[in-house]
Amino acid sequence: MKKPVSLSVIITTYNWPEALGAVLRSLANQDYAKVELLIADDGSDDRTKTLIESWQKKSRHPIVHIWQEDKGFRAAKARNRAIAQAQNDFILFLDGDCMVPVDFLKRYAALAEKGYFVSGNRVLLQQSFTQWVLKEKVPAERWAISRWIATWFRGGCNRWSPLLHLPLGPLRYQHPQKWEGVKTCNLGVWREDLWRVNGLDEDYTGWGYEDSDLVIRLLRAGIQRKEGRFSVPVFHLWHPVQSRDLAKENYARLAAIQNDTRIKAVLGLDQYRSSSSNA
Repeated sequence: MKKPVSLSVIITTYNWPEALGAVLRSLANQDYAKVELLIADDGSDDRTKTLIESWQKKSRHPIVHIWQEDKGFRAAKARNRAIAQAQNDFILFLDGDCMVPVDFLKRYAALAEKGYFVSGNRVLLQQSFTQWVLKEKVPAERWAISRWIATWFRGGCNRWSPLLHLPLGPLRYQHPQKWEGVKTCNLGVWREDLWRVNGLDEDYTGWGYEDSDLVIRLLRAGIQRKEGRFSVPVFHLWHPVQSRDLAKENYARLAAIQNDTRIKAVLGLDQYRSSSSNA
């Protein structure tokens, strides 16, 4: 029998406590014991702190709040600081606007396999549907697939097919070297592999491409892609498009790493090694 995998769920957030509350609710009663939740907070105000403190009192899983000063979009740094404090073996990256189905953690643990990272996908929720879910605190993550099909038919989400549970078998290994399409809103990586590549590169600030950079370096280090499709989808709440003022500079960094041979981030986890007992 496979030994249970211990999970560290890293959730990035910034000044949207309503969405974060929905995400934490979707994680609160997951039927999986070996879990910790780490909130990688990119400088939120006290509303988020208050929300997290309330969940710390009632969650069945330990919740750690890791806050950094608001100096613009620094998701890579926020995630690295959380990785450095993670205690468990397999790390799941989520965004603070991505609710998860009721069996999400159990299914991710089943997919975890040495030598691979797991790339999940998402169902995008429409604006008015998102607003209704948040305002009324609707536990849509618990809905049966039939209700999601009805929601899709009414235009509330972009698709329902990711909610199907299909075994796939060898098809999960069909694109072992493909980095395109992998996003840190739904990604599972062994903690030791993240330390091996020095985590995310904090030279990426502003929106864009730090997740692709990470995946390219994981692949170069010999860690292959395993598909999480039809097993571990997330429900991505609608939000306005992030400012992409620095996208051009970040894309240039991504192009550089594609033409390089290194596996380690330029500015990554190593700076936190002295404060971490997990390296």
